[in-house]
Amino acid sequence: MPDRTGLDAMPHNFMTASVEGVVKWARRNSMWPASFGLACCAIEMMGTGGPHYDISRFGMEVFRASPRQADLMIVAGRVSQKMAPVLRQVYDQMMEPKWVLSMGVCASSGGMFNNYAIVQGVDQIVPVDVYAPGCPPNPQTLLHAILTLHEQVRTGELTRRRAATGAGAEIRIEEQTGVSPVTLRPTRAGAGR
Repeated sequence: MPDRTGLDAMPHNFMTASVEGVVKWARRNSMWPASFGLACCAIEMMGTGGPHYDISRFGMEVFRASPRQADLMIVAGRVSQKMAPVLRQVYDQMMEPKWVLSMGVCASSGGMFNNYAIVQGVDQIVPVDVYAPGCPPNPQTLLHAILTLHEQVRTGELTRRRAATGAGAEIRIEEQTGVSPVTLRPTRAGAGR
């Protein structure tokens, strides 16, 4: 007679979890990215979606064309002053909860484009949750950033941080009818505009 120990010994299988834990698990395993490819980093982002790296194992195989179907924005490349209001509009149209991944040095800090036409960090437009460094970052770096974001969603770190600081509420873009098409409020120390 076989030895029945563990779950096999129980007449009925069951699982227990908190509702919050199940919600975090579902959010982590079903992120749908909205692609926002602006420069050369977008090619690496497309490569990550290919069969060699296969992000479908994370439930992210389809990049959504509509922001209303997406909850992760991957900003890949430099953001110009003219593109900043469009980026913010797409972010505002995304469903809650939503996350932002800044891909590449140009999106993260303006990169080598230190001039008036390029936003010196996408965190001045939208609240960024994870940064993927590099110029351009390779698909492995993007996958590492995605897994870092998954871990932060699983532990609830992002929701706690946003609830405590109100991140995203202080970032505004105001349309103007003057020389400058947008006014950006800097969020980092020393970023004077």
